[in-house]
Amino acid sequence: MSEDNKSCGQCRKQIDALQLGPRKRPSATDPLVHYGRHFGRTVHALCNFQALLTNGILQMGELADIPEENFTAEERREHRVFQELLKSVAGLEECLMQSREDEVDIIAELTSITFYSYLTKGASGARGDDTKSLKGSILDWITPKGQNLVPPLARNVKVNHSFHHERTGARKLECYSTLLCPAGLDWSNSETKAKLQSGEIIVTGDQWPLFLYANYHYDPEDPWNGLFWSALLVCAYRHVFTSPSSVDKEPKATHSGNARIHGMTRVTLPSITYIAMQVYKVTDSERFYNSILEIFEDPDEKQEVDDLTVWWNRQIFPSYLTAQRPLIKNSALARIQEKRAQMKEVFVPDGGGV
Repeated sequence: MSEDNKSCGQCRKQIDALQLGPRKRPSATDPLVHYGRHFGRTVHALCNFQALLTNGILQMGELADIPEENFTAEERREHRVFQELLKSVAGLEECLMQSREDEVDIIAELTSITFYSYLTKGASGARGDDTKSLKGSILDWITPKGQNLVPPLARNVKVNHSFHHERTGARKLECYSTLLCPAGLDWSNSETKAKLQSGEIIVTGDQWPLFLYANYHYDPEDPWNGLFWSALLVCAYRHVFTSPSSVDKEPKATHSGNARIHGMTRVTLPSITYIAMQVYKVTDSERFYNSILEIFEDPDEKQEVDDLTVWWNRQIFPSYLTAQRPLIKNSALARIQEKRAQMKEVFVPDGGGV
């Protein structure tokens, strides 16, 4: 195998940038913490920032001449996340493009513990804050209006937030919908229910729960039908990104939501994945998170994913629908633009003469 045909993972000591790295606790407040919080919510929640920076800088430098197809799928995905980091942190890309005489000092600074630990602090801090904030609200959203859960669920502990409670485990009465039961398993089957509760059936991260589906209904003949169109996910997304009060469509917040603070006008697929992970606090959370990202990035699923993205943007950002709506044919505005285009064609030189 020639040097060019080797996986780029063989050209360097590989550190997986899309898995959590060592936890650090920086003591100072820094703008990088701010960037890290938004990056974790909207780009990648579980990455190792030190490895991401180190590998990304290598690929921009000494590995820049290697064709993209020679990188593994995981390396290409990692580099896409790195490129999003360049866009997310103000001045980072410009810093990397400085003259080569400063390159050693720049790389040393960017891969230093201080730099990446602030990003890590931001991302992990956002996860912790959102988990704490969502815990009680989710109980309100899954409780039928005018009713109480029996037995009640504690708002600050998770011991019975699983298959040991009828509401979170599955259907108790006709009006109750399954929530955590994996799609494809029948909670109403007493044997299945007992095995889930005892742990005899171990639920892995790629066994997605029914709460991801619209109306908590899974169709094995059409598994995309309603997937990620869940009202519970929409509530949680609004709670985190727009404001807790926006969940009821009656904004009362006195502070701007995370989306407005960061100039976010569209939903990102990783942000949907992040919210799903926050609602579903499964033990195998990394596998759960990555399995959703994988299907979102699968070219074969592009049509379904594109439709899903449009639907989500309409739920979260009302102005998105207006911005994306095509002009009505023969409307005054459409005719003005058409006439303007015709005038430009008339007056544009053909470039044939001097």
